[in-house]
Amino acid sequence: MKNITLFTKNGCPQCRMTKNYLRTHNIPFTEHNINDEPQYISYLKDKGFQAVPVLEADGLASFYGFRPEALKQLAG
Repeated sequence: MKNITLFTKNGCPQCRMTKNYLRTHNIPFTEHNINDEPQYISYLKDKGFQAVPVLEADGLASFYGFRPEALKQLAG
């Protein structure tokens, strides 16, 4: 099983859609909300991201935004 980490923030529609996709497809993930855990903001910036959601998974390039085509790779 892949280790999946999702970085989100409050009031983010794309974050909500990504979480719903993962839950609907029974894909386990760890969530870090940057409102509750601001230490991850600099982590994401250091990796070149300026927006959330950001998804990191073993064997998959990290990406941001709601990307169903990329999420499908996790369900397989």
